[in-house]
Amino acid sequence: MKEFDIAIVGAGLAGNLAALALADSGRSVALIAPPTRAADGRTTALMDQSIAFLKALGLWDEIARHAAALETMQILDGTTRLLRAPPVAFRSSEVGLAAFGYNIPNAPFLEVLNTQITARENIVRLESGVTAATAFEHGVELVLDDGERVTARLVVGADGRKSKIRDSAGIAVSAWSYPQAALVLNFAHERPHGNVSTEFHTESGPFTQVPLPGRRSSLVWVLPPKEAARLCELPVIELSRAVEERMQSMLGKVTVEGTPQSFPLSGMTARHFGKGRFVLVGEAAHAFPPIGAQGLNLSLRDIMALKDLIPESDDGIGERFDRKRQADIRTRTMSVDLLNRSLLSDFLPVQFLRSAGLHLLSALGPLRSIVMREGIEPGGSLKAFRDGLRERVARKQA
Repeated sequence: MKEFDIAIVGAGLAGNLAALALADSGRSVALIAPPTRAADGRTTALMDQSIAFLKALGLWDEIARHAAALETMQILDGTTRLLRAPPVAFRSSEVGLAAFGYNIPNAPFLEVLNTQITARENIVRLESGVTAATAFEHGVELVLDDGERVTARLVVGADGRKSKIRDSAGIAVSAWSYPQAALVLNFAHERPHGNVSTEFHTESGPFTQVPLPGRRSSLVWVLPPKEAARLCELPVIELSRAVEERMQSMLGKVTVEGTPQSFPLSGMTARHFGKGRFVLVGEAAHAFPPIGAQGLNLSLRDIMALKDLIPESDDGIGERFDRKRQADIRTRTMSVDLLNRSLLSDFLPVQFLRSAGLHLLSALGPLRSIVMREGIEPGGSLKAFRDGLRERVARKQA
């Protein structure tokens, strides 16, 4: 029987990043997951806090050449409703950053992570699924689908929404669905994007264009499921025309690349994010619609929190991790859910509140700054205020 300090189950972006982050602690790490078969054409937008974490792990230089900067993020009201909101532009320069973050295609991102994992002597890759996980006094025994047995002092569930680790730990979930699907694709365009991401708010959900290197962008288009399926089946030339029309030709002629993918939208949060010697990260712990670039950024904060706890005793680490992550995960999930439902609602008071909120963001620079800093990092606005206060005190003393 193989023994490890830490076993991470799941080898998506969250699982791979957890393996690299926790291996830095000097612990022996097993990364357990079957090989990935399907190509991932999606992209991931990481904010400044997450980019700083990748730099600290020594990963950013290799990833950066695949990434495009997000310098401006604008929201446009693409509805035909009576109460419409004004355009709102968030510029990274307003909060003293060269960019809010970067948009990275998942496929080369995973390649970089896999190369780094292979090079780490204290990470062992086991290409099997987990059929059972049983906790005992000083660890957890994992039974793999090839019959092999592995023990670990700590097990990290990074195995997605249908997490076997979460089930084995006896952690319940709250789950819900939306009458929506996300159409995901990449496209080339005539005009440069200028590192600007544009999110159109429509009656069916957001239509979000995010820059890629060169004159290319990624797209997440939230639609009724039947419409998403219809668009997926269109010839490339017709789908390209539909994307260009929805974008109001802002980037000129559009050419869709590769095969579009469609995913039903739903939400889920675990009741607890850790228990005993089990902890949950990424979509094993939380999942919600792709709005506001929050998904993997939230998962990376899971990993940062766990990394901070690793030097402490393994006993009761699940409960300590759970307490540390509750507020961040609950507030982000609620915020994304409320925004998505506000777009779907035809109830005039809801439309008024959404429109009024965007009016205030458009008109009030300080409020816009608070929202931007909180979007990048929880507590970011308070941190900026504290740093600014210290700087003013230091100037007076000088």
